[in-house]
Amino acid sequence: VQLQASGGGSVQAGGSLRLSCTASGRTLLTYVMGWFRQAPGKEREFVAGITWNGRRTSYADSVKGRFTMSSDNAKNMVYLRMYSLKPEDTAVYYCAASAYRSVENTALGYEWWGQGTQVTVSS
Repeated sequence: VQLQASGGGSVQAGGSLRLSCTASGRTLLTYVMGWFRQAPGKEREFVAGITWNGRRTSYADSVKGRFTMSSDNAKNMVYLRMYSLKPEDTAVYYCAASAYRSVENTALGYEWWGQGTQVTVSS
């Protein structure tokens, strides 16, 4: 399974961005997709996760109400819409895929990872 993330950039606080992730290869092995982020000097943390059918989602408390994750099963794509961005959202964002049947909120629950995309929010 290969994952390609895109859509990062630089915005001012209060702005919005949409990240995209395209999955290819043996995508039938995957059941859940997730977004993680890692800021300099910090551990990678869970941001959001979704089942491919879109029926189940999970969000980190820090992004609830501001970020929305969605999936497009036909296109093998997932999206992360980020609103009301804050400087503390600055990080490299990673797309990940899991074969687990539940939305895991730890990195150990995901077997496949894409390259990161930088999100920078200035105050």
